[in-house]
Amino acid sequence: MRIGMLTGGGDCPGLNAVIRAVVRRGTEHGHEFVGYRNGWRGLLEGTSVPLPLGSTRGLLPRGGTILGTSRTNPYKVDGGESTVLATLAADRIDALLAIGGEDTLGVAHRLAEAGVSVVGVPKTIDNDLSATDFTFGFHTAVQVATDAIDRLHTTAESHDRVMVVEVMGRHAGWIAAYAGLAGGADLVLVPEKPFDISDVCSRIERRHFLGAGYSIVVVAEGSVPIAGTMSLTDAELDEFGHVRLGGIGTVIAREIEARTRFESRVTSLGHVLRGGTPTAFDRVIATRFGLAAIGALDDGEFGTMVALRGTDIVRVPLSDGVAHLKTLDDSFYADAQAFFA
Repeated sequence: MRIGMLTGGGDCPGLNAVIRAVVRRGTEHGHEFVGYRNGWRGLLEGTSVPLPLGSTRGLLPRGGTILGTSRTNPYKVDGGESTVLATLAADRIDALLAIGGEDTLGVAHRLAEAGVSVVGVPKTIDNDLSATDFTFGFHTAVQVATDAIDRLHTTAESHDRVMVVEVMGRHAGWIAAYAGLAGGADLVLVPEKPFDISDVCSRIERRHFLGAGYSIVVVAEGSVPIAGTMSLTDAELDEFGHVRLGGIGTVIAREIEARTRFESRVTSLGHVLRGGTPTAFDRVIATRFGLAAIGALDDGEFGTMVALRGTDIVRVPLSDGVAHLKTLDDSFYADAQAFFA
């Protein structure tokens, strides 16, 4: 088969590991690969590169994606689907491998319904895809955030400050909860649990009353206050209708300092979380996903995506990957807050 491949959405540690596994195993099986540049934009613009076996050398520890990526949505472009189908036909593509998160897989699902032979590979550092237990990139992001929190403990203690650490997490607080628990944060705010800034401040004041001279607050970028408790500015939307996030940590730090008089600082980790080399765990998941994706293509199981269930890599319908988001469960959230004192 002549297989097209793309990486869509945000960049993520492990994307190159998937590309490496797909091309290496697929070449053994006699397949030929074409990589589309910058996600779905490459199929709209007809920009592609060949992916011979030699192009995968050295990719396993390399972050980012050699194919480039974007948040382009072909269904937001006039005639987008027709353009994608025409590109696939002109390039003689027999099957398409889409590597991405909720939005990328959502487009892949719609193309599958339009008759394209598609297999999906789930990717997101937010770990919010319901069809899979974990996505590659998540553990790397958590490790980066945990390392940052460890470092912030020392400077917070030295200056008797409240340190607010903003991490990624649009709809789900998995990164915030995991990193907060691993890094010994004193308070974790997540999108699933709207917060009351008055309660946040009273908890910090209680910590200081009990003798703690500093506090660490981890907040996911998608966290929101309980209606009427704190105002936020409006933000613009991307091509998939999502609010462009970032900045909630600054607002919270400003409110904490104004209400408690404790000096507060904010560190927004942002894209640092999704950059750099993937952890060993993410390299293994990404490699296994790539191998499983070739298996699905070989077996003609189109309209599916690979997923991690326990220790097994399984195939599930693409529709399962975009059916609903996997949000942080109450028990894990409770564990992340358990050590507040």
